[in-house]
Amino acid sequence: MTTTRYDRHMYALMNDRRAAAVHATTTRRRLAVTAHVALTAVGVGAWIGTVFGPGWGLALVVAGALLPWVLLTGVLNGSTRGLLELRGRMLDERQLVERDRVRALAHRITLWLLVAAVIGAGAYSALADAPLRAAVTPVLVGVLAAHWMMPLWVAALRVQDELGDTEDEFAEAS
Repeated sequence: MTTTRYDRHMYALMNDRRAAAVHATTTRRRLAVTAHVALTAVGVGAWIGTVFGPGWGLALVVAGALLPWVLLTGVLNGSTRGLLELRGRMLDERQLVERDRVRALAHRITLWLLVAAVIGAGAYSALADAPLRAAVTPVLVGVLAAHWMMPLWVAALRVQDELGDTEDEFAEAS
């Protein structure tokens, strides 16, 4: 298969090591994933509040969360070296297998999230004596956002520290 100019550009972008220090260690990647999950929850929650709530004040929260969310998305994509963003022809066999594993694990996690959402929406309907439709749309939007982002979160958490980074840490310690 031939690679296009776009493929080469995206490969270079995803493998740019200038910002590697931001996601060089497992702890930093976990922190980035945690912050990204939190920003996603805040953004989606504020968007749901804007759409289904009485006012537009929460739209400012969505706008404020968007820039750091985009930057963190870039950090997570950089930490995976474009595992989920690059076309299959740009990945080697090991990366293709890893991408399949990440997607399968994310799918299983999302399945259990859907089960929890159904149980939660049903419990809300029963306990609050409210119609189920009052809970369904916000829950579906939240689960959709998690389904969309889960492969990226799983991939970033599964990335192993690079051997060269570990050797540099030991060299500095001695």
